[in-house]
Amino acid sequence: MNSIIEVKDVTFTYSGAQRHALERVSLAVAEGEFVGVIGPSGAGKSTLAGVMSGAVPHHFAGELYGACLVDGKDTCEVTLTDVSRLVGSVLQDIDAQFVASNVRDELLFGLENFGVAHDEIPARMQQALETVGIEDLRDREIATLSGGQKQKVAIAAILALRPRVLVLDEPTAALDPASSTLVFETLCEVNRSAGITVVVIEQKVALLSEYCSRVVVLDQGKMVFDDTPRKVFSHGERLREIGVDSPRVARVSNSLAAAGLCELGEPALSVDEAAAFVARIVGEGVRGAVVEGACAAPAVLSSPCDSSIDGDSVVAAASSARTGEPVARFEGVGYSYPGGGASVRALDFEVFPGEIVGIVGQNGAGKTTFTKLLNGLLKPAEGNVVVAGLNTREVPTSRIARHVSTLFQNPDRQICKDTVLDEVAFGLLLQDVSLDEASARAKATCERFGLPLDEAPFSLSRGQRQMVALASVVVGEPQIIVLDEPTSGLDYRECMTVMETVRDMAAAGSAVVMVCHDMEVVSDFANRLVVMANGEILGRGTCADVFANADLMQRAFVEPPQAIALAKKLAAEVSPAFAGLSEVSDIVAVSKELACRA
Repeated sequence: MNSIIEVKDVTFTYSGAQRHALERVSLAVAEGEFVGVIGPSGAGKSTLAGVMSGAVPHHFAGELYGACLVDGKDTCEVTLTDVSRLVGSVLQDIDAQFVASNVRDELLFGLENFGVAHDEIPARMQQALETVGIEDLRDREIATLSGGQKQKVAIAAILALRPRVLVLDEPTAALDPASSTLVFETLCEVNRSAGITVVVIEQKVALLSEYCSRVVVLDQGKMVFDDTPRKVFSHGERLREIGVDSPRVARVSNSLAAAGLCELGEPALSVDEAAAFVARIVGEGVRGAVVEGACAAPAVLSSPCDSSIDGDSVVAAASSARTGEPVARFEGVGYSYPGGGASVRALDFEVFPGEIVGIVGQNGAGKTTFTKLLNGLLKPAEGNVVVAGLNTREVPTSRIARHVSTLFQNPDRQICKDTVLDEVAFGLLLQDVSLDEASARAKATCERFGLPLDEAPFSLSRGQRQMVALASVVVGEPQIIVLDEPTSGLDYRECMTVMETVRDMAAAGSAVVMVCHDMEVVSDFANRLVVMANGEILGRGTCADVFANADLMQRAFVEPPQAIALAKKLAAEVSPAFAGLSEVSDIVAVSKELACRA
């Protein structure tokens, strides 16, 4: 099969940078392939996307060696417009991609700019909107859309142009689980039916393993792996060393193989495969049997960071003791945006010191509006929001900010200083902390996050900027921390650093309210969940109870984490000893015990 893209021994260094963003990378993508690209933050993934789309060298200045051929044409020898007719790109920073104020005009702009015949335009727009499921957003102002809705608009605008290649940089970072799956199904469909080549950079490894025929792994600008998903994710230990996660079901099969219960081989990549894998190991003799003690104490889990425990580095957060008065509460709260948008109604909610509460639900459910009501950026039209004893209707937002710190969905919206150290110290200075103390606290926090003190925040990768923004939030040790997609754009190592810090803040007494689409993170760290859809709270409870409610999950467009889905299937088909488990390490421990007793 002919290659539609050929990256030949490419080395690229951004102007002013000290190290190569890409170093001697060679990659051929055949026409009609579906390729996933993963790697830790700063590995060169976005740069590789820029090389393929022609943004490097036409848009980004630097030193480029080697060549990139698109349909046989050297991107250095043709215009960016010529490349764009073949390669459609969806950027990591969606807001930077929009050129129009409303959805219809955004799609129309590209079609007219590329000279598409006027009689073709309506059908192309309609098909693109239907493909990503946003027909109802056709007349909406883009500024009123949620982050996930904006992502879908950007994808629709590119699909309307009917490119031969799609290059997408983390297209599901802001999407709920069901919408993330829809995007990949959409990409799979256009790949299969229209023959469009797809190259997608993504942190959600379970999606890559399911939909991609090939996975490329980058680290520090170099290619580490380039193979099928099954072969790539068989290297779980090596991937985690460089900061890349593996699907939880692959961790289960890899851990059992490492324990000598089966031969090392290619891991399971779906819940069904993992269940069959465990069933073979456990054996027919224990099917349906309750193994005494296996469910009550499947493993001794000493530390959430103990990577020696069966390949699983995270344990579920222990239930917090909800004692005393709530630090924040909603009483029948309602709010509607003047120009339309995700209104909320009848919200009743309490959060206590030391809790981590996850807010989950579909895009446009009102989750971000919920957080803005909590931090005082919005005042309720109905009901009351009380924070640290203050009614947000009656006090200015600046006073609420002394009690509530917020990490926004887009970190670039809250970064304003020239160095990382100054950015992290800035909030402390606003609270009248002395310069010496602010600098000392900021330095300690930066060191904890592994951040460079003297570099400019905007010279860092998207994931590193997210870390800077979070560091500026936690350094103030607020009573309430509001996190809107705190792990978006982060690699696995960064995600664990962020969430372990969040857990430590909760242990120190802060209340944490976290909007998050990553159900693995939610399951690992949240004490309880609040489920939203269409501006309302549909349900609440422990992670185990919420994820076990299939009807609630469907109504909220939420999918349970792989480990929980696997444990549920194993409990039904292999042994009740798996009932209620949520961690890879627990599933592995029970599997070992059952196998030994079989």
